[in-house]
Amino acid sequence: MHIVVVEDNISVAKGIRSYLQDMGHAVDVLHNGAEADAFLRTDTADLVVLDINLPERDGLYVLRQMRARNDNRPVLLLTARAETEDKITGLDAGADDYLSKPFEMAEFGARIRALSRRVTERTPKSSDLGALRFDQTARMVEGPDGPLEIPRREVALFERLFLAEGRIVSKQLLLDSLYGTGADVDEPVVEVYVSRLRKRIQPYGVQIVVKRGLGYLMQAAP
Repeated sequence: MHIVVVEDNISVAKGIRSYLQDMGHAVDVLHNGAEADAFLRTDTADLVVLDINLPERDGLYVLRQMRARNDNRPVLLLTARAETEDKITGLDAGADDYLSKPFEMAEFGARIRALSRRVTERTPKSSDLGALRFDQTARMVEGPDGPLEIPRREVALFERLFLAEGRIVSKQLLLDSLYGTGADVDEPVVEVYVSRLRKRIQPYGVQIVVKRGLGYLMQAAP
């Protein structure tokens, strides 16, 4: 699953990103409300983790803007505010869940799993491409003889390309899926992962096509 984390505390954001990536999710991390508001208007993430106390625009503003444009993706609010009235304000603004800081990562993970179930309930649980089937719930790529042994980062790459449904995905977006927005990793790393994944899926009638200067797309082989 693809998750956007909006948190201005750098150390907290890094901890959340590492935890979610260890769970097998692709993660984008943003650090201020204005940037998040712009990003969420065009991205394709499945779920949003949103801090309330953000610079430039607070999380409640970002959330209200999402709901105003009928963006119904699940949102987990994070905040140091623990008063009941603050929780009610957040939920009334359209949040799906609310977690007060400081929190245990085990509880955070449980909240994410609960919201993830809502995502999988409103999307097809599996779809086919060539001779492959992608189980979106388990995040597993299956061939005619069963699941393929694919490393976690390559699964994240496959998922981003698969969900684009034949549209071009830029190298930067693929890099964000692999390491998160703003990670100190160069774009050529994407070429390495694309090459590895391409070799794994070509025998099943699926190809990754490079569009020079634009990015990559994945499709069934002619």
